[in-house]
Amino acid sequence: MTAPVIELCDVSRRYDDGPPALHDVSLTVRAGEAVAVLGPSGSGKSTLLNLIAGLDRPDTGTVTVDGVRVDGLGEAGAARYRRAKIGMVFQFFNLLDDLTVADNVVLPAQLAGMGRGGAARRAAELLDVLGIGRYADAYPGRLSGGERQRVAVARALMNRPPLLLADEPTGALDTASGEDVGRLLADLNADGQTVVVVTHDLALARSCTTRTIRLVDGGITDATAGAGATESAR
Repeated sequence: MTAPVIELCDVSRRYDDGPPALHDVSLTVRAGEAVAVLGPSGSGKSTLLNLIAGLDRPDTGTVTVDGVRVDGLGEAGAARYRRAKIGMVFQFFNLLDDLTVADNVVLPAQLAGMGRGGAARRAAELLDVLGIGRYADAYPGRLSGGERQRVAVARALMNRPPLLLADEPTGALDTASGEDVGRLLADLNADGQTVVVVTHDLALARSCTTRTIRLVDGGITDATAGAGATESAR
């Protein structure tokens, strides 16, 4: 049985005086899984993602990712954790338009202290593997949406993170580009990358993940689980 990459235990998060964004959620994601988190707006998907990424803290419960107790980290520790453990892909790419594609991709490595030569070689390797090596010296604004999302994926993988988080990665793409990104995520998972995709898109979930969980009103209400994986909501 593979080791868990994500372990949430009895996690709850409430903002102000409203209903809980998450309520007593427990979730395990093991190395090599590809998990889709589905649910309507306001169901708790973004809160779950932010807790896993160390961008927020639970009110109760624990969040452990690749052996790190994320809920106990301070601001500086959380930043180091994200550089080492998390690759993030966003709906709107979040690329820097005044930097070339290659310079966008090497940024995480530079922040982590990797030497310039090693970072450049790693970036070139990723861009070639993802089929966009010819755009290394181009600027993001010259690329299609699907190509920019591939650049964002390359950047997310730069530091070889154990976990790739994708937040609505096809939300700003046309159908063909979205399908392309779905195939890319499936290929990455087939190569062993652990992936969690937060999405409204059931077709994307079916195309690139091996397990789905559904959030409604802050709790897991339905799950399709692989062997050895558990999730619960009380």
